[in-house]
Amino acid sequence: MTKRQEYPRVGTADGYEIDDLAKEDAWRMFRIIGEMVNGFDRLSGIEPAITIYGSARVRPGEPLYETTADIARELGKLGCAIITGGGPGLMEAANKGALEAGVASVGLNIELPEEQDPNPYSTVSISFNHFFARKVMLAKYATAFISMPGGIGTIDELTEILCLIQTHKMKPFPVMLYDSSYWTGMLEWMTDKMLKEGFISEEDLGLLVVCDSVEEVVAIVREWYDRQRLSMKPAIDAMKKTGRRTSRHSSSPQAGSRGKQGPK
Repeated sequence: MTKRQEYPRVGTADGYEIDDLAKEDAWRMFRIIGEMVNGFDRLSGIEPAITIYGSARVRPGEPLYETTADIARELGKLGCAIITGGGPGLMEAANKGALEAGVASVGLNIELPEEQDPNPYSTVSISFNHFFARKVMLAKYATAFISMPGGIGTIDELTEILCLIQTHKMKPFPVMLYDSSYWTGMLEWMTDKMLKEGFISEEDLGLLVVCDSVEEVVAIVREWYDRQRLSMKPAIDAMKKTGRRTSRHSSSPQAGSRGKQGPK
């Protein structure tokens, strides 16, 4: 019999949260409830708000950092609070733009082994130990979502929003992908593989929009508030126009509206 390979037990020593769940299940439940209650209390009444996702690795002064700050600033002028993951990079840029616009600048930070400090531009800063509690807060109070270029965390947050809309756990709202040159590869894969092979439908992508300017982002948000419709064609239609093929007619989900107030 071949001897089973032994792997070092790093979970406990390095504090891997999922591996350690069994140790203090009962007390952990109270901590999770505490994070949820604190989030609900602190963010109550924050609407209308826009959640902006994006990379933590972009530095101040880089074009994408400044563009993200511009987007948040212009959305702030519409009366929208800005919600981010509270960390550095594009999250920091969005919080900076919100602060400059004079609206609520919300940073929902996550405590990591390699510590991520909250950025200095958040006027409402909440720290979480658990990703899923933080994700609820990132999604619950937003009336539109913007995904700037980013890595695994950004993709995770983006696909979760699409899944919540697809499964009717959340009212449909615009999901904007900023920078077509960055997102085109993913969209081609979604249309040529996922859609073509029947794993998703066109309706699942009906509110996914690609933007390449601050003005386009602002126009989409304003039009959605005013008329609950998109001011630009969904990404799925744009892909068909440029020669990417899909087999069924696209239709957007029924428009929804969260909260009584929209942008000024």
